[in-house]
Amino acid sequence: MRMRLPSAAARPAIALLAAALTVAGCWHGASDPASSRQPEGSRQVALGRHAGAAVAALRSGLSRKAVTGRSYYLSLGDSLSQGVQPAPTGVDVATSRGYPDQLVARLRGELPHLRLVKLGCSGETTATMIHGGVCPYPAGSQLDQAISFLRSHRGRTAIVTIDIGANDPNSCVLGGGASTILPCVFSRIPGMARNLSAIMAKLRSAAGPRVLIVGMTYYVPELGLWRAGRTGRQLAILTGAVAAGANQMLATRYHRYGARVANVFSSFRSSDFGAQAKKAGQGGAAGQALRAQSGSASPLPPNVAAICSLTWMCANAPRGPNEHANDDGYRVIARAFWRAITS
Repeated sequence: MRMRLPSAAARPAIALLAAALTVAGCWHGASDPASSRQPEGSRQVALGRHAGAAVAALRSGLSRKAVTGRSYYLSLGDSLSQGVQPAPTGVDVATSRGYPDQLVARLRGELPHLRLVKLGCSGETTATMIHGGVCPYPAGSQLDQAISFLRSHRGRTAIVTIDIGANDPNSCVLGGGASTILPCVFSRIPGMARNLSAIMAKLRSAAGPRVLIVGMTYYVPELGLWRAGRTGRQLAILTGAVAAGANQMLATRYHRYGARVANVFSSFRSSDFGAQAKKAGQGGAAGQALRAQSGSASPLPPNVAAICSLTWMCANAPRGPNEHANDDGYRVIARAFWRAITS
């Protein structure tokens, strides 16, 4: 998906939205898991504990026969679950290098006969996941197809992963008018929460109480707008506040239905502007110096640098700007899922 700056008329509404969410307590700082370091001597012991935790989590919902025989990993969601990346021509294509592909390779160390089944759909929203309309499924929708699979493979499904919700508010922000963007977003987020609750309730019922389900929070591709000048920096900061609130909602809903959470928002250091965000809003020499920086030549805040290195947002046309993760980004996402499994 190509990213562009919202219209000038929409920017005051975005600012008001972000301020409202921040005042409401939606700005939740997230620590960076990559920042913690273990002494070398304890690392091997920790790895052993992690492997043991992974085995226990994966086998929890399996029948005795499935533990030694064939078992399944069901991947659900939007384009990220299909490993989508832009081709050299700029066209989005599904790849075999997404986070489910990387994760299943690691999980096979614990379950050698684990088979990956991908049902994800590029462009899927929480509503279309329930009702269908984007990708064709024999059962009618991705959720119905997942329920059918889980029921027919009861006792043989080791893990279900899901990423959904990022596409829900996109149309509100991109090209929205000042008079419509606030009502649109404020109506979408509660609707997204209701839809996700319905999705998770049905998945949990079909899978059973012991099957491992892991949901994902999202990184913030709009942080790449920081490089587009002063307006871009302001929009990056404001979008970060909105995304923090939305991701908190996702995590709450996943936990409510006994799912674990892969904290991709934290893994991409999404809330870490460092000192740059404060300086960007200052007057005086510090603010003027930062505003004069050109993006490519300037030091970037940690979260913006992460977006530029782990996605196609800062790539040149025709492959960029594109919100999808690159190979390194999908590797970071897979590690976030692994941490959730072994926690």
